[in-house]
Amino acid sequence: MKLGIIGGTALEQLVVGRSDSIFVETAWGRPSAPISRNRIGATEVLFLNRHGLEHRIPPHLINYRANLSALHQQHVDGIVAVYSAGGITQRMTAGSLVVPDQIVDYTWGREHTYSDGPHQVLQHIDFTHPYDDELRQKLLRAGADCGAGLIDGGVYGVAQGPRLETAAEVRRLERDGCDLIGMTGMPEAALARELGVPFAGLVMVVNPAAGKSDRLISMAEIAAVMAEATPGLLSVLSTFCQGSGP
Repeated sequence: MKLGIIGGTALEQLVVGRSDSIFVETAWGRPSAPISRNRIGATEVLFLNRHGLEHRIPPHLINYRANLSALHQQHVDGIVAVYSAGGITQRMTAGSLVVPDQIVDYTWGREHTYSDGPHQVLQHIDFTHPYDDELRQKLLRAGADCGAGLIDGGVYGVAQGPRLETAAEVRRLERDGCDLIGMTGMPEAALARELGVPFAGLVMVVNPAAGKSDRLISMAEIAAVMAEATPGLLSVLSTFCQGSGP
């Protein structure tokens, strides 16, 4: 069984025992980084850092089409994308791990579809439910099995970045029904749907969104939250691969 994992700020690398690198070319160019191949239990894990090995690619310049295509070329059975995000609604406290069930896309100018490429078939994908429910449920079971206490459901608002949001923008997002705000959730989910690959997200809440705290949150505080939450995130992924994979 093959599982693709896309990481970034919340998960820069995933090395378990021996690993090797796969260098891939796609019709859409090179992915952000070589794919790291590992094995967890009976699952072959193919990890890709969306921001590159040195975390230099900003959210709006990521070659999402190449990244998803590269994993698809490796015949993955599903993809779990790991994200960091700000928490908007009350239950999305710093350090929480969330399996979102909906998306609101506020991005613009990104190459967000395969349909505009040469010799591509125009697709009007059904995106009513942007995440694969079976993959979501398996993630939630893995969280329960390892005691991680995942939050089931939430609306992930995707901002353009790389700047953070204003307090007024966050108030608008909350009125729109968003629980979380991040920068990389789209077009990953839509591209996976176009490719026919089951896709789910796992979000680490790293800070209150702008205006949701009575003081400014420092990068040192965010780093401390990530350090504390990362073992739980890794435990979820390990449990998922060992017993709850796709």
